[in-house]
Amino acid sequence: MPPTQLDRTNLSPAPNSRRVPCLTHVAAALLAVPGFLPALSHAQLTGAAAQPTRLDAPWGLRVAPQLEEHALPSGAPPAVFGLSEVASGTADRDASLEGSAELRRYTSVIKADSIHYDVDTDLADAFGNVHIVHNGNAFAGPDAHLKVGASEGYITRPKYHFNLTGGSGAAERIDMIDDARSVVHRGTYTGCPCDSDPAWYVRATRLDMDTDANLGVARNGVVFFQGVPIFASPWLSFPLSGGRQSGLLPPTVTMSSTTGFEMSLPYYFNLAPNYDLTLTPRIMSRRGVLIAPSFRYLSPTYSGSLTVEYLPYDRTTHSKRYAVFFNHSQNLGNGFGGYIYYNRVSDKTYPEDLASGNAFLLGTQMLYQQEVGLTYNSGPWAALLREQHWQTLPPSTAPYGREPQLNVKYSRYNVGGLDFGAEVDATRFSITTADATEGARFVFNPYVAYPILRPGYFFTPKVQWHVASYDLSTIGADAPAGQPKRFNVSVPTLSLDSGLVFDRSIRLFGQDYIQTLEPRLYYVYTPYRNQQFAPLFDTAEADFGLAEIFTASSFVGNDRVADANRLTAALTSRFIDAASGDERARFVIAQQYYFRNQRVTFTPSQPVSQAAHSDVIIGSSFKLGDSFATEQAFQYNQNNNQLVRTNLGFSWSPAERRVLNAAYRYTRSNTTLSYEPINQWVISAQWPLARRLYGVGRVNYDLVRHRLVDALAGFEYDARCWSFGIGFQKYANGVNSSNQPSTGTRVLAQLQLKGFATIDNGLGPQFRTSVPGYQPVPPLPAPQARFTHYQ
Repeated sequence: MPPTQLDRTNLSPAPNSRRVPCLTHVAAALLAVPGFLPALSHAQLTGAAAQPTRLDAPWGLRVAPQLEEHALPSGAPPAVFGLSEVASGTADRDASLEGSAELRRYTSVIKADSIHYDVDTDLADAFGNVHIVHNGNAFAGPDAHLKVGASEGYITRPKYHFNLTGGSGAAERIDMIDDARSVVHRGTYTGCPCDSDPAWYVRATRLDMDTDANLGVARNGVVFFQGVPIFASPWLSFPLSGGRQSGLLPPTVTMSSTTGFEMSLPYYFNLAPNYDLTLTPRIMSRRGVLIAPSFRYLSPTYSGSLTVEYLPYDRTTHSKRYAVFFNHSQNLGNGFGGYIYYNRVSDKTYPEDLASGNAFLLGTQMLYQQEVGLTYNSGPWAALLREQHWQTLPPSTAPYGREPQLNVKYSRYNVGGLDFGAEVDATRFSITTADATEGARFVFNPYVAYPILRPGYFFTPKVQWHVASYDLSTIGADAPAGQPKRFNVSVPTLSLDSGLVFDRSIRLFGQDYIQTLEPRLYYVYTPYRNQQFAPLFDTAEADFGLAEIFTASSFVGNDRVADANRLTAALTSRFIDAASGDERARFVIAQQYYFRNQRVTFTPSQPVSQAAHSDVIIGSSFKLGDSFATEQAFQYNQNNNQLVRTNLGFSWSPAERRVLNAAYRYTRSNTTLSYEPINQWVISAQWPLARRLYGVGRVNYDLVRHRLVDALAGFEYDARCWSFGIGFQKYANGVNSSNQPSTGTRVLAQLQLKGFATIDNGLGPQFRTSVPGYQPVPPLPAPQARFTHYQ
């Protein structure tokens, strides 16, 4: 809506026909309306100190020690008060205030060298050193002309400041439309909290400001940074504070070995409080122009997002390329829900060639999930019905899809001291690999346990049964000889879990601690059942660690149940700060003892282990104060007298935006790793290099091949109202279509103008992923309150 233009001829001051000398700074009441001006601000005092003191004055004014806002009685107009060295005028018609003049009406204050006020029209003309404060907005200029009650008028050559948003600027003229809206003609706007020489500002022929809507619109606008124009647009929308608002987001500039020079300039559409759209054109010197719209939505019963990436013509591959990423979740009520995942790329090298330009790469995605499902959760019941497919990119091996799957679980706890439940799963498995086994599987897994939990000890016997029935439609080429199409597997399992907890008070290094000693024994018995004909639809070998050592089976999934007659023994000791309850140290040692060799193997060709016991697992952790923490874990093979796996790590964060992490990872070569060991150092840090300048880095170095697996070096400069970040990365991008190691390099730079465009376009999230404990650049301080610096 265009601003209402006021005719200056109707706002000219009345002739100074009569001047009445008064005492300096004496109040002159303009008796146009009854009532009195309420005091304004945010209450800070309490008790008698907060109560106003009544003055013996004709108008019944009171001096209040704090500003408060009182609602006007219904239908009652606010009073208008004047303050000046000299006052003159006609009763009930007009008044002239000369010398340090002030005009106050409800939340509005006008100060000037002289003010003329017309009571009938509510028009005020102010001249000389004009200051206007209204509803948290402040204006200053040589003269102003406005309707006081409507907050409508204009001020020439003003400077302005919005307390509620923190924005400010200057102009040739500002038209005030109402309490929140104003139009800045041939002016500037900045979010920098400084009185002069802002680091960035917008200059435009016209700026439409709406503090209630938190929206600014610049016509023929140019964005200046350090006095240099960096962007221009005939129409530019931006938020007046840090809230969501339609407009351009910070541009991202990248150099990549696969896409060349690259620039992304996202535009954000704040369509509604519960949904938005970001449209990102991505210009790549080697590939072309890729368009990537991303739509997000949220409601009390559903939410989701849709991102589409489309490259009409790739100048390198001479083809059209695309990617689709869609997820949706729905609450259907009464415990029912639903979801959809659909992810797909146009070709097998898309993630290698066109991975998102606003984030560093940590590997190539080879599997894209496509799934729709219905869920139910209520009390002890949980159910899932889903249809699942996968897009698999070579050289990755395709997993089985579920077409469909019905999974139902029932669990009850402490029913007469018993915990019991069951899982029922019916699934049809299919796969895109040729000559592979396909078919249906029905699984029934009931269990019952009787936990005995007492202070100082626990004992939990548990019985569970695994029943699986297979109906195969296709027999694969790799199936064992004599593979039947229909067969059943039934395997019972008995387990006994027990432990003790001892504690004592000790004093170490002048500090009181509670030390615990917690021995634990876990026994599992599962008889041998021949499972060589069961295909591996959803099963894998479980990892061997402290989390998996206390599980009944050494497999994950429903196609294998390991036979077992073993005992797991573990001893844990913890040191707990007696005052705060924080765990300061923990030591763990655990090992499994086999009373019989495990005969069920993952594949028929896998040899049966003849070991009498497992490797020893040793772990420890320390927390020294609030800044230093470390963890260690070792897997040691006693028979071969060698370390199988080692993980060492520590983190030190002595202050804000100071963190140093180091980790060492070692895994001895095995069949899973294709007899290639893992022997790597990973070091990452965020640390100040100079005032306002921070370094961010990560190095992952392979000690076996003597090469960088990946490396990241970045810098951030944090000024008061802007920040600049840049990152350089060498990354291992998995393997290419020829099954050869693939690497690449990338450079990303990002400029953030605080108070104008503070959305992070990828550099910050990548720093957070690469450096545990990383802290981003802080935003501008919160905007001031409505009556800050109230005059």
